[in-house]
Amino acid sequence: MGGDDLVVPPATERLRLRRLTMGDVDALVELDSDPEVMRFLAGGVATPLATVRDEQLPKLLAQYERHPGLGRWAALDRATGDFLGWFALDPSADGAEAELGYRLRRSTWGRGLATEGSRALVRYAFEAVGVRRVWAETMAVNERSRRVMAKAGLRYVRTFHLQWNDPIPGTEHGEVEYELRAEEWTDQERPAALRAR
Repeated sequence: MGGDDLVVPPATERLRLRRLTMGDVDALVELDSDPEVMRFLAGGVATPLATVRDEQLPKLLAQYERHPGLGRWAALDRATGDFLGWFALDPSADGAEAELGYRLRRSTWGRGLATEGSRALVRYAFEAVGVRRVWAETMAVNERSRRVMAKAGLRYVRTFHLQWNDPIPGTEHGEVEYELRAEEWTDQERPAALRAR
């Protein structure tokens, strides 16, 4: 793994991914200010500007050098260049596994963009970066996100319960984990879930 040629996943039909920069602070704050976008993440509570600018974004930018080819990328409309949100392959401590993630503006929902970007990242993770596992988690009640995970080729692994000091509605139903391992990707080459539907 590694190398300068593995810094950005390839574009899809409708999306172009690029590294985040400090210039993305306002767009990220705006994304996190939508209560529906944050519903299953923080119970609809926005992420403060200072948190994005001083904590989250510097941490994400530092990952690019530690784990080339993995991290979080701004998702842009390929036709207009508009900021739509982000996609992620957040690395494990050793960079051998990656957590699939996505957060898109509500105006993009229902167009299949989360699935399109996630499928591209799963392929990229195994074929270009060479991770051993891609996994994702969400609240059990987040049916929309669970459908994206399944359509991206990940399979349900388990439901588990965490203790929260400030639980949000739906927490009582637990969290779910989905995954796809390198050997499964290799065995199937193109998993059935990734074939055109």
